[in-house]
Amino acid sequence: MDSKSRKSTHASEETASSSDDDSPYDDSLEDVEQSWISWFCSLRGNEMFCEVEEEYIHDDFNLSGLSSSVPYYDYALDVILDIDRGNVSDLSEQQQELVESAAEMLYGLIHSRYILTHRGMSLMLEKYKQSHFGRCPRFLCANTPCLPVGTSDIFRTSTVKIFCPTCKDVYFPRSKYQGNTDGAYFGTTFPHLFLMSFGHLKVEKHSETKYEPKIFGFKIHKEN
Repeated sequence: MDSKSRKSTHASEETASSSDDDSPYDDSLEDVEQSWISWFCSLRGNEMFCEVEEEYIHDDFNLSGLSSSVPYYDYALDVILDIDRGNVSDLSEQQQELVESAAEMLYGLIHSRYILTHRGMSLMLEKYKQSHFGRCPRFLCANTPCLPVGTSDIFRTSTVKIFCPTCKDVYFPRSKYQGNTDGAYFGTTFPHLFLMSFGHLKVEKHSETKYEPKIFGFKIHKEN
């Protein structure tokens, strides 16, 4: 998606009193362009992503090794940073679609690194507090907020899952849109490093968290 399609127009409704010559809202119509990163993170299904700071992306050290993994790397990086060099217009429509797809892939791989930094974890903490990652579907976990996790750090191996700090198990996200997100965009390390970094968030495991099957009120022997 190009910058023009990410523009949103904001206009104030005119009232009888706003027709005065000295009104500060005479020119109320203006185009406010949304950054690619903000646009991407606002898409339905991308609620798990935080906005990576452009300063982090501008540091080549943080992107080490990604150029060989992402097709159209230079074009994709320009898309993410909203840099218009004018050379994208030389590509065919199909190639431009591939560049946009590559930009999403590149951002996801950058994101997996960024959320392991102090700043990245702080942004994810705010999302965790608001349960943006979903809650554990297991009844005995009492709606414990979950964290995103990948079962592999390799791209296109598996989709993102959610990790429950209470039962220590992983589940599919309830949202079908989030369930299509690649797990490598969050990685295998994030939730565990996150809980170690914010120790006060660790959930105490209670004995009641394990379901005990019973018949007429009596526990069933294991050999049965």
